[in-house]
Amino acid sequence: MRSLRTGLSLAALLTGAVMLFTAPAAHAADTPLRDLAAAKGKVIGTAVTGSKLTGTYGDIAGAQFSSLTPGNAMKWGTVEPTQGSFNWSEADQIVAFAQAHNQQVRGHTLVWHSQNPSWLTNGTWTSAQLSSLLQNHISTEVGRYKGEITAWDVVNEPFNEDGTYRSTLWYNGLGANYIAQALTWAHAADPAAKLYINDYNVEGVNAKSTALYDLVKSLKAAGVPIDGVGLQAHLVLGQVPATLQQNIQRFADLGVDVAITELDVRMALPSDSTELAQQKADFKSVMAACVAVTRCVNVTVWGFTDSDSWVPGTFPGYGAATPYDENYAPKPAYYGLSEALGGIRSTDGCSATYSVTSQWNAGFTGQVTIACSGASLSSWRASWTYGAGQQLTQAWNATCTQSGAAVTCANATYNGTVPDGGSVTFGFNASWSGSNPVPVVTLG
Repeated sequence: MRSLRTGLSLAALLTGAVMLFTAPAAHAADTPLRDLAAAKGKVIGTAVTGSKLTGTYGDIAGAQFSSLTPGNAMKWGTVEPTQGSFNWSEADQIVAFAQAHNQQVRGHTLVWHSQNPSWLTNGTWTSAQLSSLLQNHISTEVGRYKGEITAWDVVNEPFNEDGTYRSTLWYNGLGANYIAQALTWAHAADPAAKLYINDYNVEGVNAKSTALYDLVKSLKAAGVPIDGVGLQAHLVLGQVPATLQQNIQRFADLGVDVAITELDVRMALPSDSTELAQQKADFKSVMAACVAVTRCVNVTVWGFTDSDSWVPGTFPGYGAATPYDENYAPKPAYYGLSEALGGIRSTDGCSATYSVTSQWNAGFTGQVTIACSGASLSSWRASWTYGAGQQLTQAWNATCTQSGAAVTCANATYNGTVPDGGSVTFGFNASWSGSNPVPVVTLG
C-alpha cells in the first residue's frame, strides 16, 4: 500500500490549508490470497473449468490460489462416458496447470449419486458387480493421478437433511458400508492422498452434520482410512451458520482435517451495494472461522468469477455468488477473504483528503473526506501516525482509536459504503503543542 507524504508549514495549518493524501493500490499490487493463506498455515483454492485456464481467467487462477479443484473434469460421467472408454483430457489439463503454478489439486469426486455415466445408472447390476465397478473406477482414477492429487473428495453427499443415508445407487446396492469400502480402495490406490467425505448443509451443528460426525467417528474407530471432512458451504446471503466454527472444531477434535470445499454466497439479482457488503462479511466470516481452527486446512471457492458460477443455472433469480464479478474485477467479497487472512483492503480508485479546518493554541479540528472515482467501497479504514504528540480528543461519523501515536478511524455503521462518484466525511478534535507536522495517511 503506497501513501503520499506531503510537507505542510505551521502557517498553512493556521490558514486551514487542505492537504490531499491518496493511497492508490491496484488489485495486481495486493498480496495474493495464496500468500496470505500460506502465512496463516492455510491453503486457499478454487474450482476451475479447464478450457478457461488461459488469459485473465488463467492469470487469476494461477496467481491468487494455492489449490485447484476440477469443477466437473474428474467426475465419473466425464472421465468414463462409455464403459471402458476414458477421457482424461480436461483433468490432465488442470493437473498440468496446477503443477506449473506450484498448486495442489483437490480431486473431486469419486463416489456420488449425480453426474454418473448413463451406462452405469441405467444398468442392472448385482451387488458384486456394482462393488467391482466402483472399486475399478476408484483404483483407475486415483491410480492415474497417484502422487499428483493432495486430497480426494472420495464420497460426496451421502446424507439426507435429517441425517439418514441418501437413497442412491451405492447405498441401495451396497449398503452403508460402501463408504468404508470406497475409502479403503482409494487409500490402496494412493496411500499419500488425504481422503475426505464431502457434503452440503453440514456447515453448522445440525442433524445432518451430526450424522456425518458420527460416521467419521465410527470410521476412525474401525481403522478405516479417513483424513478429513469437507463442508461445501454453498450459502445464502446473510446465512452463515452461527455454529460454523464450533462445528469445524468438533470435527477437528475427532482427529481429522476440515476443509471448506465449495464456498459461494448467492444473492437475489441484481446485486446492490448492501448485498455486496453483506457478502463480504459472509466470506470473511467463513474464512475467519477456518483461520481460528488449526485443523481447518483449506478454503476453496466454487469458482472465483461470476462468469463461471453454477448458481444462476440452478437457482433462477440468484447469482453474483463468487469473489470476482463477470469481468474479473474483485468484489468486496474478495477483500473479505483477504482481510480474514490478514490482508489490507485495496483502495484503488479511492482517496482520502485530510484537512485542518481550524486550529488554536492547544488544539485543532480536522476532517477526512473519502471519495471514490471509478471504484467503490463497502467499508473503509483511514490510518495515520502523528509525529509530534498530537492526541485525538473526540471524533464523529467514524470510530477512531489511538494507540501511542497511531490513529485508526473506521466507518460508522451508517457510512461504510462509498459509491462510485460519491464520498463520505468524518471529523475529529485533537490537541497539539509546539508543532503539528503532517502525518502519513493510508486508506484501507
